Amino acid sequence: MSRFAQATTWGAMLLDPLGGHPRTRFRLWAPDAPQVLLEVAQHAPQAMNALGDGWHEVEAPVGAGAQYRFRVSDDLAVPDPASRLQAGDVHDASVVLDPHGYEWRHAGWQGRPWHEVVLYEVHAGAMGGFKGVQAALPRLKDLGVTAIELMPVNDSPGARNWGYDGVLPYAPDTALGTPEDLKALVDAAHGLGLMMFLDVVYNHFGPDGAYLHAYAKPFFDEGIHTPWGAAIDFKKPAVRSFFEDNALFWLNEYRFDGLRFDAVHAIAETDWLDVLGARIRREVAAQSPGRHVHLVLENERNGARHLRPGGAFDAQWNDDGHNILHPLLTGEREGYYEDFAEAGATKLATVLGEGFLFQGQRSEHLGAPRGEPSAHLPPTAFVLFLQNHDQVGNRAFGERLTALAEPQALAAATALLLLSPQIPMLFMGEEWGATAPFLFFTDHNAELAPLVTAGRRKEFSKFAAFQDPAKRERIPDPNAAATFTASIPDPAEARRPPHDAVLALHRRLLALRHRHIIPRLPGAQALGAEVVGEAAVLARWRLGDGAVLILACNLGAEAAVCTAQGTPLFESLAGAAGTLAGGMLPARCTVALLDA
Repeated sequence: MSRFAQATTWGAMLLDPLGGHPRTRFRLWAPDAPQVLLEVAQHAPQAMNALGDGWHEVEAPVGAGAQYRFRVSDDLAVPDPASRLQAGDVHDASVVLDPHGYEWRHAGWQGRPWHEVVLYEVHAGAMGGFKGVQAALPRLKDLGVTAIELMPVNDSPGARNWGYDGVLPYAPDTALGTPEDLKALVDAAHGLGLMMFLDVVYNHFGPDGAYLHAYAKPFFDEGIHTPWGAAIDFKKPAVRSFFEDNALFWLNEYRFDGLRFDAVHAIAETDWLDVLGARIRREVAAQSPGRHVHLVLENERNGARHLRPGGAFDAQWNDDGHNILHPLLTGEREGYYEDFAEAGATKLATVLGEGFLFQGQRSEHLGAPRGEPSAHLPPTAFVLFLQNHDQVGNRAFGERLTALAEPQALAAATALLLLSPQIPMLFMGEEWGATAPFLFFTDHNAELAPLVTAGRRKEFSKFAAFQDPAKRERIPDPNAAATFTASIPDPAEARRPPHDAVLALHRRLLALRHRHIIPRLPGAQALGAEVVGEAAVLARWRLGDGAVLILACNLGAEAAVCTAQGTPLFESLAGAAGTLAGGMLPARCTVALLDA
């Protein structure tokens, strides 16, 4: 039995939790508050000591379970921004938590190497909370998944939220379960040989409950604006410590195996990313030598410099890959797809052969150059996907590809995804072709809710299908409870046709990946890809043992002229491998060959 804890610069740290006289150190950075009082339930307010540079600190004779706030002015007492647990929601009192309270059953777990990752992204609430995700772990292991990635679990206002409106980055949202429930989920995953990843948001706070604006204005840089308001100012040491400690907190105290950093292109101080990554690598290695921890970016800048072999970050979500595959499958061209819809096969060949499509050229959608050269990077530096929370949930009606794409073409794209040397990611329910949409849902207060609903519908006014205001009114209200419940996938579907066949396809492809591709991924490098049809490509990779993996993928409605030789691993249409050897790649088909 073992316990883990992460010391943090901010917040409440229980001192000598196993002793008979519990005490807690409380610390807050409040440069705009001349004096701060600690208010603990059933105790007299206690003045905190001003340490200089905006820091306030005090020790109090209270232990785990004590509820507290910081009074930063006569008329405002706030929860702890580094709260580990809330007594209720984001506006309520914070709770002193004993980080040693959970006894880990699999404390010796050291993780798994990056090349073995098969990601499965989930919204914990839509799977029944932390306990619901834990119950699904055996099913996901049987599927062939090796890593579960939770959308953000930090405390957000209300009972349902995607997690990107979080305002308390250290506190698991009690709507999803207790801190012990989350630790039990991670622990159970490790017992099954599964990794756990967490999506963390360091680029903004949500619109309700972010009290830092009231007493720590220097936390933000009013001269730099983001879609969420003034940028977080990572030039400040206190700000850096808040987020660096948070990353280590999730990795060391909750034993997550990896973090996905949301929208880091909204962080102005790009050098801080490398500082953060280096600190994580250094401290994890010092505490747990040999432990595998994985760091993944979402970065619209396509910053290849952060992905160099031997660097801090393992990979980046390859939005370019998705944004090419989606128009090829659906014919859609609006919004961010405008950069990707033309010459889709040519662009897909670039992504398979070089990683990013945008490597410095101008994006018409953004109106600016985007990206850095990426051909030198290994294929495992890119996380590829057909669907995720963004590309499904940011649609007006949250449709999945099963409602948008021709089934044979989708099966061919699935084979490309799961057999490519890039790291694959599935979105919850994708493995059986779930029919439930994934909608944008929130649970905001009465003042904010109508503004969010109106803003959501206004976002779609630029799309042809929603020029009519009456049509925009049919977009589901994010704040309606029914919007959330409609987004819950039903695993029972997987037992019924045609979903059972979709599930069987995913199982078969992942079994092939585990048997033939994953063991050969270390040292793999792309050998290039070529266009062989209007929607068809032929791509090759030299794997680490010298074998060559060949993927021929045709998402179009017409056969393509294409020849390739090798031992067949997979064909999405019966007889396609023989046809390919004869010089033709059938329509809506993927063939995988291995030339050893």
